Amino acid sequence: MQKKIPVRQCLGCREHKPKKEMMRIVRSPEGTLSLDLKGKASGRGAYLCPEEACLKKAMKSRAVERELHCPVPPELYELFRAQMEAEQ
Repeated sequence: MQKKIPVRQCLGCREHKPKKEMMRIVRSPEGTLSLDLKGKASGRGAYLCPEEACLKKAMKSRAVERELHCPVPPELYELFRAQMEAEQ
């Protein structure tokens, strides 16, 4: 029997993809936002494809803010963009 692959939806393009291919922003129980590179941090998470177009769509529609129920500072989006460039 094959192991089940966890799938998450991108907030930018709204496509379902394997969790390992996505990048995660997490809001910790204390309310701080951070980029979760390992996907193991506790808290509410939001997933995005590691593509510039998805990040722009999510920023424009404020999808990440709605998903995490808190405002997202612009520097976190810049950190996300830098991480995408580092992985390519």
